Amino acid sequence: MIRIILLVIWLLLSVWLVIWTGEGLFGVDQRNSILPFSGEDTLGGPIIIGVAWGLLLTLGGSMSGLGRRKRVRGESQIGVGSIVEISRTGLTVNDVPQYDLFIRVAPKTGDDFIGQLRMLVENTDLSSLQVGQPIPVRYSVTDQDAVELADITDPSVRDALLQWRIDRGLIDPRQVKARTTGIQVPASVLSVRPTGRRREGQSELELKVLMAPEGASTWEADTTVFAYPEAISRFQVGSPIWAFYRREDPKTVAVTIEKEAGR
Repeated sequence: MIRIILLVIWLLLSVWLVIWTGEGLFGVDQRNSILPFSGEDTLGGPIIIGVAWGLLLTLGGSMSGLGRRKRVRGESQIGVGSIVEISRTGLTVNDVPQYDLFIRVAPKTGDDFIGQLRMLVENTDLSSLQVGQPIPVRYSVTDQDAVELADITDPSVRDALLQWRIDRGLIDPRQVKARTTGIQVPASVLSVRPTGRRREGQSELELKVLMAPEGASTWEADTTVFAYPEAISRFQVGSPIWAFYRREDPKTVAVTIEKEAGR
C-alpha cells in the first residue's frame, strides 16, 4: 500500500514538472501558470517539488529492491545451505543495513543450487554470517531461486542441522549414537587442545570434560568437537557446556554449547 501511495505521488509530481517545463519552453506569458506553486515569483516551488520528485524516485527504487526477492511458495523442504557470498543492497532501515546472502543448498534429491536470501542484519550480528557457514533454510521444490531462514527452534530443523554435521564428519562416528539418542547433562571443560584439523571452516578441539548429571556422581571423559573460530572461546577451561552420553557407554561423549530443548 505504501509503495502504491508513493508511486501515485511521484506520478503527480512528474506531471507537474512536465507541465512546468512545457510552460517554460513554449508558454507565451511566463508570469501566469495553470499550476499551483509556480510563476516567476515562486521559484522555490519548482525547486522543492523537484527535490521531492528525486527523493521519491530514489526511495521507490530502494523499496522495489526490498520487494524484489521472491518468497518460498508451494511445497517446501528443509535443507542446510552454506553461505557463498554476502553483499549489501544499499538499503538501510532504521540504521540497519540490508544484505543479500547467496546460499548453496544441497537438496535431498538433485543437484546443488544457489538461492538468494535478502534480510536486514544488525552490524553486531554481521560477524556471525561468514562465507562457508551452514545455515538452515526452507526452499521450494519447484522454484529454487529464493530461500527463507528456517526456524531453528523447530525440531525438524535441528535434526536437519545435526544430520548435516554428521554427513560432513563434523561429529565423530563413535559419538553419533550419544549425540542423537543420548542423555543431555551439564558439563564443564577441564582441558582443551587444538588438533590442527579443519573441516567446513571449523577447527577440531580435543576436550577433557567433567560430566555432572544432577543428583548423580560426576566423572571425566575425553571427546572431540569441531567449532567455528568465533565459538572456540566457549570451550575454554572452566567453561560450562552440555554433553550427551548413553548409560551403557558413559565414556563416549558428544558436546554442544547450548542446551537443546526437549532433551
